[in-house]
Amino acid sequence: MIRFILVALCLLLYLVLFIPTMLVLLIIKRFKPSTSSTSSTIAQTMVRITFRLLLFLAGAKVEVRGRENIPKDGGVLFVSNHRSYFDILAGYAYTYKPLGFVAKYEMIKVPLLKQWMDLLNCLFLNRKDIKHGLKTILLGVEKVKSGISIWICPEGTRNLNDDVTNVKDFKEGSLKIAEKGKVPVIPVAIYGTYEIWEQHLPFMKKSNVIIEYGEPIIISELSDKEKKKLGAYARNKIVNMLENMVKEKR
Repeated sequence: MIRFILVALCLLLYLVLFIPTMLVLLIIKRFKPSTSSTSSTIAQTMVRITFRLLLFLAGAKVEVRGRENIPKDGGVLFVSNHRSYFDILAGYAYTYKPLGFVAKYEMIKVPLLKQWMDLLNCLFLNRKDIKHGLKTILLGVEKVKSGISIWICPEGTRNLNDDVTNVKDFKEGSLKIAEKGKVPVIPVAIYGTYEIWEQHLPFMKKSNVIIEYGEPIIISELSDKEKKKLGAYARNKIVNMLENMVKEKR
């Protein structure tokens, strides 16, 4: 319970204390569009530092694998399994590229958080509204073309199954950002975040977290069959990485 209190207090203090900074960055982004990338870079740096602190307070020991698989230049689409809210923390904390997450549309209603997410290039996806969902995908295409990477969890929601390798089917439409933006897909396997909190709510416990970035998937190099089932193809890559992690732990 102490870990939970520390994490909650740290997150609350961060949102409150950095309100002045957030307002300045939002004003700069709005009235000086040419410097919007600078505002986002500053915001992401602040978030990266804070999220690393939150992971530390939660007792997470993070190991990063396959960072060399991330292209240095240009935007990419990161796709990962989704086990915990701590997946987002780990993604921002250890991915050194301009980055935005695809989030649930409901989060747009949360004060302070929504404004920060705007600065962090996040997209709000309404899965119940097809037209709105399409607009979000097209906005994501624009971002990856401009060099901003997008991270999406194609399972659609957290998978709280005890078996980490039992990954839900990926929603094929969520990978359209890479297909239409003509950018690589980076499959990401996340292991150990579920054990921090979701496994024993409301308590937080120490956990060894592994983030593994797989080899880039170049869509143009895939067969027609693989292109039609791109989500399933990326999912299989992630499941293979997770299975290897499970074997290591035995």
